[in-house]
Order: sequence, then C-alpha cells, then structure tokens
Amino acid sequence: MTVTIGRRELLAALGGAAAAWPLAARAQQPPVPVIGFLHASSPDASPNLVAAFRKGLSESGYVEGANVTIEYRWAQNDNARLPELAADLVRRRVAVIATPGSGAAALTAKAATATIPVIFGMGLDPVQSGLVTSFNRPGGNVTGISYMQAELGAKQLGLLHEIAPRAARFAALVNPSDPTAESVIRNVQAGASAIGRHIEVFTASGNRDISTAFASICAKADRRARG
Repeated sequence: MTVTIGRRELLAALGGAAAAWPLAARAQQPPVPVIGFLHASSPDASPNLVAAFRKGLSESGYVEGANVTIEYRWAQNDNARLPELAADLVRRRVAVIATPGSGAAALTAKAATATIPVIFGMGLDPVQSGLVTSFNRPGGNVTGISYMQAELGAKQLGLLHEIAPRAARFAALVNPSDPTAESVIRNVQAGASAIGRHIEVFTASGNRDISTAFASICAKADRRARG
C-alpha cells in the first residue's frame, strides 16, 4: 500500500541541500548532497537492499561517490543503538534520512528530527504506528511506502496449509524487537484459528538467535513424533 511516492521529495531535498551552500563555495566546488541511510540490521545481512537503494538513486540521476554521498548507519541488530545513530545523522545535517526495510529505524528517525525529510519502505502500518497522520495526507517530514507485511502472515499460513494439508501444528519465527511483532503474532494466530490449526510462536532478536529457535522447533517436533 503506497503512502506517497518519495521520488519528488527526495529530489527536492537533495537539490535544496545543494542550494543552501554559500554562492562563493559553490563557485569553487559544487557541493555534494549527503543522504543518511539508517537500518536496524547489518550490511552483511542486507546487500540486496543496499544494491537496490543505490540503483534507485542512480535512476534519479544520483551516483554514490560522484554527485552524492551516503552516510550508512547500521545498528547491527541492536535497536537500542538506533537513537544514537539517528542523532549522529541529524548532527551531520544530512539532506534526507532513508530507512528502507526498517520500521524501527523509521520510527527512530522521526523521533530524532522534525525537519529533515525521512523516507521509509517497510511492512509496518505507518498510520497505526504513528509515522504518518493518514495515507492520503501523511503530513510532517515523513513519507514512503508500506507493503503491509504484517498483514500477510495469515495468507502465508493459508498457503502452507494448502501445501501440507495434513499438518496440524505450525511455527512462526518473530523478531520481538521489531515494531510489527505484535501485529504479526496476532495475524498468524488469527490465520491459524481460521484453518483450525495450532501455531506456536518462537522469537529471535538477532542472527545468532535464529539457529537456537530452529533447534527448539525441531526438538519439540521430535518429542511430539516420539510421543
């Protein structure tokens, strides 16, 4: 679900940043606008996201290292670091803060500044979370795209049921620190109830927790099979 298209806002923000430089400085050397990139994960876990971000910029005429600079800030799966990272981008007076694929980063960026444009792309409901006032009139300095990922849980569960109709129990893996966690859990539980199946929710806050969660899922499945 699209809130607003961010292309015009991004171009305006970048152009405005360049225009703000003193005329004498621009005469000596054209200024290079700076984009802040804020994410809750790590660069190793998000190479495709970064590649797509750079590609989108290039399609708008901005090439990293040529006519735009990107300041990357990664929380390394520790959301407690996001406020510090967002504050650093604000201090550096970036032209815009992009938070693609990270609802936690978008919320943190909004809390950090009411003037620097914040552009998001995420599965969180932006109205329910308080990011924007409404879909038609976002208001403030925040805009972007929501793909309503949290609401897809029940649909995904339904597809799994079609693939494995005899399966009586399902498991869901959720990041408890993600702003969409509660919504995702409610959604998959409702989906399980609709098909008359049981679903158990497991949590993983970081990459290392995922292996532990899967081990727990497999262990419980083995106990049930033996019982």
